[in-house]
Amino acid sequence: MHENQKISLVIPCHDEEKGVVEVIKGTPDIVDEILVVDNNSSDATAVVAESLGARVVTEERIGYGRAYKTGFKAAKGDILVTVDGDATYPVIAIPYLVALLKQEALDFISVWRIHLDTGFSVENFLRKYGNIGLNLILTGLFGIRLKDSQSGMWIFKKEVLESLKLTSDGMSFSEEIKIEAFKNRAIVSREVPLQFSFRHRVGNSKLNLWKDGSRNILFLIQKRLNLQ
Repeated sequence: MHENQKISLVIPCHDEEKGVVEVIKGTPDIVDEILVVDNNSSDATAVVAESLGARVVTEERIGYGRAYKTGFKAAKGDILVTVDGDATYPVIAIPYLVALLKQEALDFISVWRIHLDTGFSVENFLRKYGNIGLNLILTGLFGIRLKDSQSGMWIFKKEVLESLKLTSDGMSFSEEIKIEAFKNRAIVSREVPLQFSFRHRVGNSKLNLWKDGSRNILFLIQKRLNLQ
C-alpha cells in the first residue's frame, strides 16, 4: 500500500518454479498482491507460488503478451508493477519506483536497466547490441527515444490500460506497451534508469534471440503501418 493505493506485482511465468521463489521472497511489504500468471507451465510453478502466498491465475495460451493481458485484467491493485519470473529484476527497487511515480505525478514508468557488472559472454553481447538496434528502430518508426525498449519492468497506474491499444500476444508486447504509453499525450510517461548488479536468470531462458528479435522488428513495422 502506498498513499492508500493498493499495489499489485504481476509476474508472467512459464516453467519458472525456481526463479519465482526468489522473486516472491524478495518482494517488499509495500506490495499488497503478488499475482503470478501461470502460462501453461509443465512444472510446479503454480503450486510453489501459491505456497508462498501469491495469487495464481492461469492462462493456457502461451505468450508473454497473452499472460500479461490476463494478469492485468485480474490484478486488484491501483498501481501495477511487472517483473519476469526469472529473478533478474530488482524487486527491492519497487518502493522507490512507486514513490517516484507519485512524487513526479507520472502515469507510466519503464525501467532502464543499467547493469553494473555484466562481464562478457556471447549472450550478453547479443542482448546488449540487439537491444540497441531495436531501440534505434523504435525511434525511427515511432519517434520514441528509449535506452531500454526491451525492459520488462514497468510501474503504472492501472487506469491507463483503458487508453492503450495492446494487440501483441508475444514478446513484442514489451515494446508495444511502451509505444502506446509514450505516444499518448494524455499519459505522463518516463524512462527511469536503475542500476543493479547483473545476475544470470534462474532456470532456462525462453527467449530465442534471433527468432524473437526478428518477430519484434516485423511487429514494429506492422504496427507502424497500422496493420496491428
